[in-house]
Amino acid sequence: MSKRKKIIIMSSLVFLLALTAVLNVLLAGNVIAKGDTAVVTTSNYFTTFRTERQTTRSEELMQLDSVIALYEEGSDRYNEAVEMKLRIVEMMENELLLETLIKSRGFSDAVVSIGMESDNVNVFINSSELNLNTALSIFSILKDEVGVAPGSIIILPIYSQV
Repeated sequence: MSKRKKIIIMSSLVFLLALTAVLNVLLAGNVIAKGDTAVVTTSNYFTTFRTERQTTRSEELMQLDSVIALYEEGSDRYNEAVEMKLRIVEMMENELLLETLIKSRGFSDAVVSIGMESDNVNVFINSSELNLNTALSIFSILKDEVGVAPGSIIILPIYSQV
């Protein structure tokens, strides 16, 4: 494959990633207020979040595969791309595990987002409110399963009607 074709492929992937980000912003803006609680008007906030996250991650993995294919095994860029790909896969596995454990505590739905560049973990739970016992329960899960420090955890209740 020529360099020109590789550049076109990489440019196309970057364009798709940017398009996904724009659509994410547009879809995230579909919120109305109902009383004191925000009700998400999209079909289901949690399903939408997971779909967008999966799409973004798939694009990132495709870009990393392109980089891996471009460079020789053992080169710095090749090793960086492989390490980043492994990190993304590990994050995806941890997010799925944490979401399952949090839902097992009685929530109808939950989404966990682990930061790539930071140690921050964002947890979105399907609840109209967050109390101390719930927060401590979630903190405990995150600390025990993936060793996240409590200062790096953000828990947000989002009430989404199914």
